[in-house]
Amino acid sequence: MSSYDRTKDCSGFALLSDYVPQAIQEIRYFSTYNFVGERIDGYEEPCAIITREAARALKAASNEFGVMGYRIKVFDAYRPTTAVSQFMFWALEDKDVRMKPYFYPEIEKEDTIAQGYIAQRSSHSRGSTVDLTLLDMATGKEVDMGTPFDYFGELSHPDNRNVTDEQYENRMMLQKVMVRNGFEPYECEWWHFTLKDEPYPDTYYSVPVSSADLRHNR
Repeated sequence: MSSYDRTKDCSGFALLSDYVPQAIQEIRYFSTYNFVGERIDGYEEPCAIITREAARALKAASNEFGVMGYRIKVFDAYRPTTAVSQFMFWALEDKDVRMKPYFYPEIEKEDTIAQGYIAQRSSHSRGSTVDLTLLDMATGKEVDMGTPFDYFGELSHPDNRNVTDEQYENRMMLQKVMVRNGFEPYECEWWHFTLKDEPYPDTYYSVPVSSADLRHNR
């Protein structure tokens, strides 16, 4: 399949909850609390969908984090191409900047593409990318990574040292475990990981984020 194929066949996908039931899911693009400020096209349910291969790898990572006293918290996994198109329109045409103070105070909206936060195609649409953080089971709080999820700016770069030593160490802990379990990090976002041996590296999917659609395609 070509890199421009936007198939609706998601027979190789699964609900993350079937593989990692202990994962906390806060699917931001189903809500209005995201950098756009509204629910995103294609997110019909607040559930994480992912390829079976990535789900198995994430289960292994989650088990390792569990031994360390953490649970994974997932913000996004598979992302339909319709959502990616909405992000591009938002970056290029939409003048609404109501969420700027929360998600991109350091940069101008039009710079989100040039700086690698918004793109015409996203690895998320291939089904093996996940955005996540950690929850400390002892405190019940998110581990401090120095910035929130989807913060567009250099502070979100995993190797940025303009954060505290503790925040940097937390990022490296997250990264090391994910890499050890088969994922590759992204240089601009500490929360973003893609399965190194992803099963559909050239296919971008358009099926909605919906458990009903997923089961229909099985």
